[in-house]
Order: sequence, then C-alpha cells, then structure tokens
Amino acid sequence: MSQHEPEGQGAGLPAPADDAAASKALAVARSQALSLELRSQDNAENSDEINLLDYWRIIVKRRWTVLGVLAIVLATTLVGTLLMTPVYRASTTVQIERDTIKVVEVEGFTPTESPADRDFYQTQYELLKSRSLAQRVISQLDIASDPAYQDMTAPSPWKALLGGGDEDEETLSADELASKEQRDQTRMTNWFLANLSIEPVRNSRLVRVHFDSEDAEFSRRVVNAVAEAYIASNLDRRFDASTYAKDFLEDRLEQLKLKLEDSEKELVAFAQREKIVDANDGSSLSTQSLGELNTAVAKAQDERIRAEARWRQAESAGGMGLATVLESPIVQTLQEQRAKLSAEYQDKLSVFKPAFPEMLQLKAQIEETERQLAAEVGNIKASIRADYQAALAQEELLKSQVGLLRDEVLDLQSRSIQYNILKREVDTARQQYDALLQRYKEIGIAGGVGTNNISIVDVAETPTNKHKPRLALNLAVGLMLGLFGGVLLAFVFEYLDDTLKAPEDVEKQLGLSVLGVIPMLKAPMTPAKALEDPRSAFAEAYRSVRTALQFATDTGVPRSLLITSSTPSEGKSTTALTLARNFAQLGKRVLIIDADLRNPSLHRTLGVDNSAGLSNYLAGAVKATEVIHATDTPGLMYMSTGPLPPNPAELLMGPKMLSLISIAREKFDQLIIDGPPVMGLADAPILGNLANGTLLVVEAGETRIAVARNALKRLLAARAHVVGGLLTKFSHKHAGDGYGYGGYNYYSYGGQEEQKKLGRR
Repeated sequence: MSQHEPEGQGAGLPAPADDAAASKALAVARSQALSLELRSQDNAENSDEINLLDYWRIIVKRRWTVLGVLAIVLATTLVGTLLMTPVYRASTTVQIERDTIKVVEVEGFTPTESPADRDFYQTQYELLKSRSLAQRVISQLDIASDPAYQDMTAPSPWKALLGGGDEDEETLSADELASKEQRDQTRMTNWFLANLSIEPVRNSRLVRVHFDSEDAEFSRRVVNAVAEAYIASNLDRRFDASTYAKDFLEDRLEQLKLKLEDSEKELVAFAQREKIVDANDGSSLSTQSLGELNTAVAKAQDERIRAEARWRQAESAGGMGLATVLESPIVQTLQEQRAKLSAEYQDKLSVFKPAFPEMLQLKAQIEETERQLAAEVGNIKASIRADYQAALAQEELLKSQVGLLRDEVLDLQSRSIQYNILKREVDTARQQYDALLQRYKEIGIAGGVGTNNISIVDVAETPTNKHKPRLALNLAVGLMLGLFGGVLLAFVFEYLDDTLKAPEDVEKQLGLSVLGVIPMLKAPMTPAKALEDPRSAFAEAYRSVRTALQFATDTGVPRSLLITSSTPSEGKSTTALTLARNFAQLGKRVLIIDADLRNPSLHRTLGVDNSAGLSNYLAGAVKATEVIHATDTPGLMYMSTGPLPPNPAELLMGPKMLSLISIAREKFDQLIIDGPPVMGLADAPILGNLANGTLLVVEAGETRIAVARNALKRLLAARAHVVGGLLTKFSHKHAGDGYGYGGYNYYSYGGQEEQKKLGRR
C-alpha cells in the first residue's frame, strides 16, 4: 500500500482483537457516519433560515470591518460636501383651481377646466415642467446673455486645456452655425428643466415651484418668471379655445336653424292629412286608453288567480284546513264549545253510563255543536267560490274591451309611422339648435371675461441660505450607506470564512460532541509555561477534557485513545502529551506513543533521544520494552517514533502495531497515541481502526469545514470510534463576543486574567 492510500478499503485494515469489540466498533462507526450525513442534509435544508441573533454575532465579530467602512464613507462624504459649490433655491407658491370663478358656465371647450378630468392636476404639473414654458421663460429673461448663467455654465479650465472649448464661430458655415445655435438652445433648455422642480402640497390645491442655481438672485428672477409665464400661457390657451369655439358655433347654428324650419313644416302638413292628434306627452288617445286597460286586466287577472287558488284549496282541504276557516271567530267559538262539552262528557263517563239522561243530553249538545260547525264551514267555502266567480267574470269583461281597443290602436300605428319619423327629426333638430344656441351665448360672454384659475400665492424672495449641499443630511446618508456597506462587507467576509470557529460549529457541522475548548495563548506564552501554573485557564481546560473523556463512553475513558487532527499544526501533539500527563497525575500507568512517522515532535518537547522507537519495533529490530522510556512525570512512559521509515502505512497495518496496542492495553491503564493528520495520509485511519477511541482536534478559526468533514468521513470509513472533538486555540474574536463563551475564562479562577495562546508544535 502507498503512503497516500485511500482509507475507504475496510478489508485492508487490521481488525480489533475480538469479535465483540469489532462488532461494537462497526456499529458505532456506522451510527456516527449516518449522523454526519443526516446533519449535512439538515444543514443544507436549513441554510435559508433566518436567525437574527446569528447576524448580530457576525456584526459584533466583524465590528472593525463595519467601523472601518463607516469611517471611510463618512470621511469621503464630509470632504465631498465641503468641496461642493453651494446651490441656492428660490421658491414661489401657486394656487391651481380645478375651475375658474364661475362668472359664466362654460364647459367642454377648455380641457384643463373639466371637473371630470381625473388627471387634471397631474396635467398642470407636467405643463409647469414643459419645454415650451421653459423656452418661453428663457426668451423673456434672455438667459443666454445673462452673466450669471454664463458663469454657471462656463467650461472648466481642465476642459479648456484638453481642447474641449467652444468652436470659433467665425470659421463655421451658415448651416453649422445654425446647428450650433440649436444645440446651445437645447442644452440651455435641458439645464433649465434640470434645475426646475415642482412640489405639490398634499391635500391642497397649492404647488410650490423651485429653481436651483449657484446665484441666489438669478434663482429668484427665474422662478417668478416661471409662475407668471405659466399664468399667461394658461390664459392664452383659454382665449384661443373660446375664439375657435365661437366661430365654429356660428356656422353650425345657421345650418341647424334652416333644417329645423323645414322639418316642422313637413310634420304639420303630414298630421293634417292623416288627422293625427297627439296628447300632451306625444302619444295618441287610443294608446293611452289601451295602456290603462292593460293595467286593469293585469290587476283583475291577479285577483282572479288568488281567488281561484283559495277556492281550489277549499275544495282539496275539506274545509277545516283553510286558513280562512281557522281564523273565523265563529268557528273558533264552536271548536272551543265542542272541546269543552267533549271533556265534560269524558269526565262524567267514568261515573254515569252512556244511557243516563244527563249523558244523553251532553251527547246531543256535542252533535248540535258539530252540525253548526259544519254549516259555518260550508258558508265560508260558498263565499270563497262566489269571490272566484266574480273575479273571473271581471277578467273576461276587461279582456274583451282590450281586444276592441287594440284593433283601433294598430290601425292608428300603421298610419303614424311616417309621422313619428318626422316628429323625431323635428325634436332632434330642435335639441341641437337650442344646445348650440345656449353654448354660443355663453362663449360670447366668456370671451370678454379675463378670469383665470391660477394665481400666485407667495412671490419668491432672494434666498439667503444655501439649499445644497446639506452637511447634516449628507452625513446622515453617509452614515446609513457606511453602515450598510460595512455590514454587507462583514457578511461577505463571514460567508467566505468557512472555518470552524466555535463549539456550536463543531457540533452543528460535524455532529461531534465538544469535549473541551482550549483557549489561545498570547505571545510569548507557550504551552509549557502555561502548564506550569496548574490554576491557569490553559491547564484547567485540559483537565476538563480529561474529565469529559471519562464520560465519553459507557466504559469510561477508552483504554487506547488516538489523538489526531485534520491538518498539521492544530495542537494534537500538545493535546496528546498534556492528556497523558493529566491521566498520570491521577495515579494511572500511562503510555504515550508518538505514531506520527512522518513529522514527529514529542521527542523534542520531552527532550529524549529519537534514534530508536516505534519504527524499529514495527520493523522487528527491537522489542517494545527496549524503546519505551520513562519521563519526568511519574507513571508516564513514552515511545518515540524512531527513524522515519519510507513506508509508514505498511508498517502501521502490520501485525506488530496491533500486537503493541494489545500489549499496551494489558500493561498500562491508559494508552495515548499521538497520530499524524488525517488528510492526505492513510496513517490516521489505520490507527483509528486499531484504537478504542479517537479524539479529533480542531483549530478554531483555521480548520475549514469541508476539510474537517472529509477527515471525519475518512475516520468513520475506517471504522474508527470518534468519541468527540476538541476545539483548540479558541479566542472570542473567532466567534464574536456575542456567542457567550466568556465562561471559558472561568478556568483561571481569577488567578490569570490574560488570555493565553496555544502555540504551534
């Protein structure tokens, strides 16, 4: 096998010593692999969820980025504002009424006065910003020759130096000169409109007209001229509309007058020939009578239907079911009397026999009451039948009258077709003539009335304070933009930073329990110096890891524990040595093996000779007892790597390594293996398969999530039992102050307030 052999070939790895341990290790590895896959899927599904607290933590963590961007934007805004040329705004207030003062009522000829025009005011605002109005003001004030305008639009010295000045008019032809004048006029109009602004006052008919320029007096003159030109142009449009309407109506009135006279003469002549007489409302007498009879027939038919319905109900119900019978006072009285006699008869029947005289008398009274009741019901039914017959007779009589009158009306209608045609022509001509005549009179009166629906409320005055730039506003905008840009940049940096920074990241991304958090040491503090003080946060953190390992499995600390990491320099060697010393301090017999056959470091830390060690034993050159050395810590034994072999993976997969671990588990209470990094090498998965447990070391803020996941997958594929993770070199700046990890300083117990940095091996 090569030294970079993939770890996924489980068949090539040595098996644990017994079948029970193998089955248990396999089950744990499968469970952890499934947990990692499910957690990865859950993270992908929940990646779009919004957690405001996480956003706040990112901002706090990247606060210097946010503050730096904010400072740059504010400084740029301040300098730019102070260097800007001041601009002055003059304003005038104009009142725009939907209609003029109604001296006369003239509607329909001036579109701007139509009350039904829902876009009236928007139309007025656009007229105020129209090019025609701008050109009218430019012409009235002769702005092209105004010194203030020439100073504001003069080309900059830089443009003149670069050759961008105006062309010499003496060298231009007539067409080129006309084209240049047209361009200048267009440029002036565009400049004018760019500095003119309209501000409607909400819930009112007032409009504020503003003009901005670098000359305060020039702004006042221009904005007042705009208001006056707007009023004048409105009056011009009204006068032109009235004149055109008056001329048009004169011609139409003469034509309609002649047409109306001819139509009336023809109508009168036709009515005399056909002997047609109209009623006041325009219809004939026969037609009116027919309408009245039809109404009477409908009413009689309705009464007959109701009477027939009552009679049919009386026939089918047998009488007693009729509402009329039930509502009759006589029937109600007879029913009450019958009920009373029946009740009395039933009461006495228990005392007397039916043949008793008093009983015979009661029975006779009951029969008489029933006879009277039947007679009354018959009378009511007879009354209903009589009503039905009367309604039927009345309906038949009216129908016969309608038939006679209908024939008469049809005859009249056949003779009135042409009459109605002529009459409609007369009515139409008369209506048109009357309407146009009324409108002509109104237009004639309105033409001489100079009223206007627009007036100036406040005349513009020369502004004394500059309108732009506004330092406070610009700084406020700069503050918002700076904060937004800083926060956005912080989120970008955080998104690009895909490292594991906090214990929650290890648990969330890897699905491992965090057995401890090792604080970062500040230079020149080293791990060796930090461990000299047993009350330091650094030493207390490792003792906490030792305690957590005792609860990592159901049997306590794994007898053989591999310490590895994803990449080099994450603190695994320091972790392995410190944990070994901590277990030895508990009185245990501990053996630490430096199994990093590629880049060993423990021999330098312990200051021992590395001329013979693990590689010699695996090669069969020495015995294990010959390369195990005592250390300055009581109970702690150490095996170095020895000479670096060319084939570390082959040596570790041999039976010698399995035998060494098995013997060490029997001879020592605890075996700690300082393994090589996982990524890129096959050594760590092999050792993970042999050891009872594996502790994965993760460097805060340096180990990338994808790298750590791949390392964990390789270990799990090799059926390693990963008992948890250890976060080293942790600092609040990795996760932000808002993550609540200040409690890790509690390890100092007040004796060490400064944070310490975990040094690289």
